[in-house]
Amino acid sequence: MEPPDPKLGPQHPPIPGVHNSGWVQSPGRHDLVNPANDPHFRRYVEDMVRTFGKDDRILLWDVWNEPENHGGGSFNDDQLAEERTQIEQLLPQVFAWARAQKPSQPLSSGVWIGPDWSPGAVQLTPIQRTQLAESDVITFHNYEWPEQFEARVAQLRPYGRPLICTEWMARSAGSTPDNILPIAHRENIGMINWGFVKGEIQTHLPWDSWERPYTLQQPVAWFHDLLHPDGRPYREREADIFRSFSARRPPMTSTRRSRARAAR
Repeated sequence: MEPPDPKLGPQHPPIPGVHNSGWVQSPGRHDLVNPANDPHFRRYVEDMVRTFGKDDRILLWDVWNEPENHGGGSFNDDQLAEERTQIEQLLPQVFAWARAQKPSQPLSSGVWIGPDWSPGAVQLTPIQRTQLAESDVITFHNYEWPEQFEARVAQLRPYGRPLICTEWMARSAGSTPDNILPIAHRENIGMINWGFVKGEIQTHLPWDSWERPYTLQQPVAWFHDLLHPDGRPYREREADIFRSFSARRPPMTSTRRSRARAAR
């Protein structure tokens, strides 16, 4: 399979039986490592944040998703040696470019890998240190069992900022509404789950479909996604859990967002 480099024009159709087979990197590998593109990146960030920085429909700016991801687990050998160094240099600038536009919404970049995210942990990489130092709201990804989810929360609490898990729910990996949402509700953690409706990107299939496509059989349990295409819940019990917790918490308003920024 070709590396996930972005390009203009028609995209290749989804590969049957493969989880999210059409994803691409942004910026693309070769654009990222070319310093001549840095001014273009700056204009893009400044324009986006300046245009929508007071828009109440935006909860938070995730300025760079998984900056340490080497290729989604499927394209690691295709990454360029200069990428990590360039990201280490660019990420602090991206925060600065966005913050200079004075948005009403908080900024963040979610940590997602590594053994320990605690303040001062020796395992923290330069990229993670930037993420955790510059984020107004600490965001993170976790697709693990409840015990691991709680451990991550314990690592991040000492930063003293609001927490939002911006990727979770992978049923066969142990992350389900039944066992994670009660913890998040108890700990007052915002949750944004990956996937909504089973569709063409096939994120109801597990990650291992990249190695073994599910063309002749379906997985025992959906991986992501909550609804069938006709709107029926995948599991009515899960829908009840979401309804229960969402009914107990008011939506975040602009004032509450400003207070989240002040928590820094």
